[in-house]
Amino acid sequence: MARPLIPAPAPKLINVSRWLWIASAGVGMARFVAQLFDRETLVAEARRQNPALGQDQIDSGVNGGILFGLLIATVILVAYTRLANAMARGRNWARIVLTVLGAASVAFGLFRLVAFGSGTAAALGVAMRPADLAVTVVTTVLDATAIVLMYRVSAHFRTRVVVDSDFLRS
Repeated sequence: MARPLIPAPAPKLINVSRWLWIASAGVGMARFVAQLFDRETLVAEARRQNPALGQDQIDSGVNGGILFGLLIATVILVAYTRLANAMARGRNWARIVLTVLGAASVAFGLFRLVAFGSGTAAALGVAMRPADLAVTVVTTVLDATAIVLMYRVSAHFRTRVVVDSDFLRS
């Protein structure tokens, strides 16, 4: 009787990388959701962009925007989780996609930090709250670390070894 094939376990660094990707997406989603629930700011921004709209129209637009934002945030969190799990199973394509997304996130995070530190953001009228700065630092560090860990164990992606325990005993 043939036994099912058991996938080789992911190395520890790959598992850590997987959880760093998921944590980074979770932190980013939490901050985004917190911004979505700052209704006063959203209403003020909608009123500033469209002063001719009535309050009912603004409320409707803000409510729709919040719902759409929650949907997008959930899709992104699920996508990152699925990519991280595929990467942990040794799928090189998932590692490449995560590398591209992570590199973009790190570059954007560094850009935000430099813009904040140099005063460029304030000169352009972009306000960066302390919470935004903290989330930027945390997600940039998480993404950079996850990328490095994925490439420390490159052999995991070259050979997706599948082990059949009965075959090894014979």
